[in-house]
Amino acid sequence: MKKIIRIAKTLLITYYAYMLEYRAELLLWVLSGALPFILMGVWMQAAQTGQFGLNAIDFARYFLAAFIVRQTNVVWVIWEFEKEVVQGRLSNRLLQPLDPVWHHFASHVSERFARLPFVFGLVLLFFALYPQSFWLPSLGRFLLFLLVVVLAFCLRFLIQYTFALFAFWLERASAIEQFWLLFYLFLSGIIAPLEVFPAPVREVVLWTPFPYLIHFPASILIGLPVDVGRGLLVMLGWGAVFFVWNRWLWRQGLKQYSGMGA
Repeated sequence: MKKIIRIAKTLLITYYAYMLEYRAELLLWVLSGALPFILMGVWMQAAQTGQFGLNAIDFARYFLAAFIVRQTNVVWVIWEFEKEVVQGRLSNRLLQPLDPVWHHFASHVSERFARLPFVFGLVLLFFALYPQSFWLPSLGRFLLFLLVVVLAFCLRFLIQYTFALFAFWLERASAIEQFWLLFYLFLSGIIAPLEVFPAPVREVVLWTPFPYLIHFPASILIGLPVDVGRGLLVMLGWGAVFFVWNRWLWRQGLKQYSGMGA
């Protein structure tokens, strides 16, 4: 256990220092995730004339929560892993007594802490511009949100890393992520909260992994009614499916890997 903690600490500190070298880029990455704020204005205006079950303040709080959640589960492992395979750089990682995935995971976790000040600053700016939308979640709800948002990040990372393993067979595994992104944008809750979906469509979507990446943790943070037990079970279920698939692809992919480009 001490060895695992020492390795984890070393990876996190190293990648955190690396991420701090790109503060300007981090700010741009944070701002590039501002799509929920743009859509917030659209839905707030629509709430004044339509019946969506949410008022303008609810929409403002939801899209702020969606922005916060999205900042915690930005994942780019598929592009990094794809380059490692195509350029043969994965060979060096395979010589180490550590699964290469932990390097990618540590870099993602470290990046979350590095971007945290920028996210916090934008949240304060949001409340300064829309003071009527200010709220404070209860301690219990906030702790539940932290648990769910960590699970959402792990699930998002696992899904994309599973797609990344197709780089053993395809030179552009990232094309799979681009296709997946179409469903992710429309069904995760970034474009609109699931409350505005027709009931039959919403019921089907709730069995997919998409809403649990954005909508589910965002709803918990602002207090929208959600089935927490069902949500956690669905997340764990999809996590188990992708974990098994991931490990199978990894074993099969290593048989195909030839270190091309090295």
